[in-house]
Amino acid sequence: MARMQFFKDLSLSAFTAGFVAVLVGFTSSVAIVFQAAQAFHATPEMIASWMWALGLGMGLCTLVPSLWLRKPVMVAWSTPGAAVLASAGALGGFSMSEAVGAFIVCAVLITLAGWTGWFERVMNRIPLALASALLAGVLTRFGLSGFAAAQTALPLVLTMLLAYLVGRRWLPRYAVPLTLLVAIVFVALNAGFSGSGIVFGLAKPVFVSPHFTLAALVSLALPLFIVTMASQNLPGVAAIQSAGYGDRRAQGGDAGIPVSKVITLTGLATAVLAPFGGYALNLSAITASICMGPDVHANPARRYTAAVSCGALYVVIGLFGAAITGVLTAFPKELVAAIAGLALLGTIGGALTAALQHEPHREAALITFLVTLSGVVVAGVGSAFWGVVAGALALLVQHVGRRTLLRSSD
Repeated sequence: MARMQFFKDLSLSAFTAGFVAVLVGFTSSVAIVFQAAQAFHATPEMIASWMWALGLGMGLCTLVPSLWLRKPVMVAWSTPGAAVLASAGALGGFSMSEAVGAFIVCAVLITLAGWTGWFERVMNRIPLALASALLAGVLTRFGLSGFAAAQTALPLVLTMLLAYLVGRRWLPRYAVPLTLLVAIVFVALNAGFSGSGIVFGLAKPVFVSPHFTLAALVSLALPLFIVTMASQNLPGVAAIQSAGYGDRRAQGGDAGIPVSKVITLTGLATAVLAPFGGYALNLSAITASICMGPDVHANPARRYTAAVSCGALYVVIGLFGAAITGVLTAFPKELVAAIAGLALLGTIGGALTAALQHEPHREAALITFLVTLSGVVVAGVGSAFWGVVAGALALLVQHVGRRTLLRSSD
């Protein structure tokens, strides 16, 4: 019954949003994941296993809850986590077995963060203005990259921008699909695709027994957990709240996405898939914004189909890891950057509007936005976390003693 309802709710714009989310999320960071695996001396078979584990983990943790809840639940791999692993692994000389042990410890910590509900309680204390500013700061970097791609591919970016504006004028629901189609045709006519990396075949999981060491716990597990929660789950919750799917502001007045349960699910899935290379799964922010925005569908109750489509495509990536990796990475990086920037324009505008709408929180929200946008990294923790810290500090100083401190009436 749920399957039949899904096909009734599915639209071209929703499926395209799911595809764009996969294209952007995968191609923008798969190289970092490869580097992380290679830092632990992974064989080609192990790297394919990582794609299998991460693809199935992201796909099923996105597809099943979205279909069950009929809400766009978006799960991704931890990109900053992969960067931490690539750096620490290269410097520490850890084996793959030690890395797997660290993945499992991180998974247990993520599960506890979700099961106890403490992370969601902290997020619920953050005003909507700051959460929206955080999301805007994260997404604006992608928007800037989209237009910066014109430096190396001006004709392509201008063609995509024109197609997007024409689509927004006459076919607003299909502006992004139209832009993507025009871009693919443009690149194909100019021989801009590279298919040399495509190798067909099913991915095979490779099991690696975990080995737990104190050094791996300190150097791998704890940093992986911290950056995943601060740089991924934090803006992920902000994306859910800003789109109106949070428990406090659910679309249509019904229950929103159960954040703690989803985080618990990502922790459990990571624990199961860790021996095969599933190092850390978490809430998504960038791809979630692509699948939760008004461009997906005018009716918020039907936007879950974009997430289901995204999850199904991730499962395919997991099953055909090497081949799909070659297909997706054949897209020019400028096309990926531009389609991401254009697809996120509406969400960026909405987040900025919500962030700056109310005078009492405006300056703190602006500080949050600028710190997050800066990309500053302190103590290995990314700018998303420090943006919230800076904004909260601004609220504390400006509104100390007032009853509205860290409480949003938005």
